[in-house]
Amino acid sequence: MGLISCHQMRELEENAFRQGISAEDLMNKAGMRLGETLVDLYPNPGTAVAYIGKGNNGGDALVALRVLRAAGWKIAVRSAFRLLEFGVLPRQKLRELGEIEVQLDPWKLKIGQSPLLLLDGLLGIGANGPLREPIGALAAEMNTLRDREGAEVVSIDVPSGVNANDGGVVQGAVLADLTATIGVPKKGLVADSALPNVGRIEVITLEELPDLSPGDDLTTGPKLRSLFPPRTFGTHKGEAGRVGVVAGSRGMLGAGSLAALGALRGGAGLVTLYVLEKDYPLMISTAIPPEVMVRALSSYDDLKEWPHSALVIGPGLNGLGGHERTALLSVLESSECPLVVDAEALNLIAAAGVSGRIKSHMVLTPHPGEMNRMFPRARQLSRAECAREFVESHPCTLLYKGARTIVTSAGEDLYYNVTGNPGMASGGQGDVLSGLLGALLAGGMGGLNAARSAAWLAGRASEIAVKKHQSPESLIPSDTAHALGGAFRALRQGP
Repeated sequence: MGLISCHQMRELEENAFRQGISAEDLMNKAGMRLGETLVDLYPNPGTAVAYIGKGNNGGDALVALRVLRAAGWKIAVRSAFRLLEFGVLPRQKLRELGEIEVQLDPWKLKIGQSPLLLLDGLLGIGANGPLREPIGALAAEMNTLRDREGAEVVSIDVPSGVNANDGGVVQGAVLADLTATIGVPKKGLVADSALPNVGRIEVITLEELPDLSPGDDLTTGPKLRSLFPPRTFGTHKGEAGRVGVVAGSRGMLGAGSLAALGALRGGAGLVTLYVLEKDYPLMISTAIPPEVMVRALSSYDDLKEWPHSALVIGPGLNGLGGHERTALLSVLESSECPLVVDAEALNLIAAAGVSGRIKSHMVLTPHPGEMNRMFPRARQLSRAECAREFVESHPCTLLYKGARTIVTSAGEDLYYNVTGNPGMASGGQGDVLSGLLGALLAGGMGGLNAARSAAWLAGRASEIAVKKHQSPESLIPSDTAHALGGAFRALRQGP
């Protein structure tokens, strides 16, 4: 399934109608599955308010309210339109809710009504142009409640004010924490311009709207599930893979510890952290997990003596001398096992010259600054254009970090990660990700699937940590690492 345009979405719907499926059938299923998804993602009931316009997007929101009410949520409907102004289906779905009044006045949070969940059902994917009144005022009200009252906003299909085709954003568009896109994800949701408004993406699948066309796509749990069969009972540590982590130096020792922790929590059978002899006494005095073996190296050339299923190279290797840099470059160029190339290893390649140094068995994990150093053209390109051009010029697997991480390989489509939250904007999250990625590679997974899976798992782990114990402000990388078990379970079992 790929990302589609609004025109393609309408064609899918028309095809479903020709097969005898009614618009109401689709609305009921979409709304029910949306409600079930929200119950899973927001397990503590509070107050859910559907902000609706006249169209069918509002009908989806009203059906979802029925599910939320059955799960213990208080519900309300907010609109600037009266009942007779609604379309036929939204009017019917409102009546099916029973005795509930459409609130025509601005919503004010009262004691006992939190947490507050706002469902954005103002506009659908066909809407274009500026937000006209009274829709603009309703969108502003939602944004104000989000900013001042801690409300979480869930947009249905696309945030009101965001173009579903190209991601263009008009003034006053809804700022969503989650966009629940119906059936098939829309192209505009992954545009760089739409990122602040779209937030996390959840796909509400409908069997009646299948799309088997190839193309760029989202990375979701159901699409990764088949990559993670249960381990056989006789699995031993050698089969789980040997990960070597070359990370950490004076002033950046924590990077080595976090990368090793990510590898452990990612399922590696054996994890060895390699540091130079001069840094060894400092490293072993830190809180390294006891399951990690720490080995001192007189030179990075010594790495060639040890067998590995995968190597993670780069986190926290700041301030290397000339001989150390040369030796590390030699390791990067001569190693034949899968390599995760991160942080200072990326900068080392950029300084030495990228041409000929990037190999197909490498997974590169740059953030935008590192990408700019390796590939100066990135400054003039969108993230999608940059990712595509980079792997065409330098065959490898690319995990291009960002709030919407992009994963691709030479000749492959782009895969956009949907998990994560703003709490991941802290130093060390990338170290955990690199270790996790190394573990998946060591277990035998190919570069593209390992990168897609690692990005999804790390993002989902951060979400679990925030929902259970932390906040976006308090989340730290070790929280993400320790929540990876829950992320693996979510991948196999659902939200």
